[in-house]
Amino acid sequence: MLPTPSTAHIDPNRIYDPAEDSYLLLDTLSEASEVQYFIERFNPDQTSTSPVPLVLEVGTGSGVIIAFISANAQKLFGRADVLSLGIDISEYACHATQETVRQAYEDGAGHGTFIGALQADLTFAMKPATIDILVFNPPYVPTSELPKGPSLGHKDDFTSAAKHEKFDEDSHLLSLSYAGGKDGMEVTDRLLDQLPQLLSERGVAYILLCQQNKPDEVVKRIQTWGPHWAVVVVRRSGKAAGWEKLQVIRIWRTTEAKVSKQIET
Repeated sequence: MLPTPSTAHIDPNRIYDPAEDSYLLLDTLSEASEVQYFIERFNPDQTSTSPVPLVLEVGTGSGVIIAFISANAQKLFGRADVLSLGIDISEYACHATQETVRQAYEDGAGHGTFIGALQADLTFAMKPATIDILVFNPPYVPTSELPKGPSLGHKDDFTSAAKHEKFDEDSHLLSLSYAGGKDGMEVTDRLLDQLPQLLSERGVAYILLCQQNKPDEVVKRIQTWGPHWAVVVVRRSGKAAGWEKLQVIRIWRTTEAKVSKQIET
């Protein structure tokens, strides 16, 4: 079992501690079948002569997921020359992510290269067709509205937003990480719209969904992208019912016939 990066340094009043959803993604990415998939896709000849993979986590929060990927690059991809990048709309999350990665790197060799944590709105700051692996643990809780984000390029200042939306600063910051709007899908829908243009030719995305996100409808939506896109459920949480039941889907470009099935463990 690969070590989970420490997040003891984060401020839980502004950034959520890793919970079941984060750990489900960590388990998914380190599952033997997914590691084999990574190696076959990004290091097929076992000599690291294929292009260097670029990993992007959208909505890093504490940074535990991108730190885990980058710190364990050699074990996950069979190569250490892996670039990673984090994006979050919160400046506090960006600082926390950088520190989480720094501490994770101190625990051992075989890590990749972390470019940094960028304060941005989803993937609008990224060039098209550049991302090889994307990971997204979105704000997936259904809410009546979405909280207003900060003005990018400035210090996080939610005074006016908090006053307008009746959040205090800390609760407003936390709400950015869980409030997903209608069906909990408003942010995820925006990311899905960007995905076909964002992923490289060998690109793959891992997205977490809860039951109230209507994951079957998400799969059907991806199926309309055309025959060169595939989607599978690769992992589920252990809960038997309710909106808290979680699942991780993998979306990727493929030259084969479109795939839509469940392969979760």
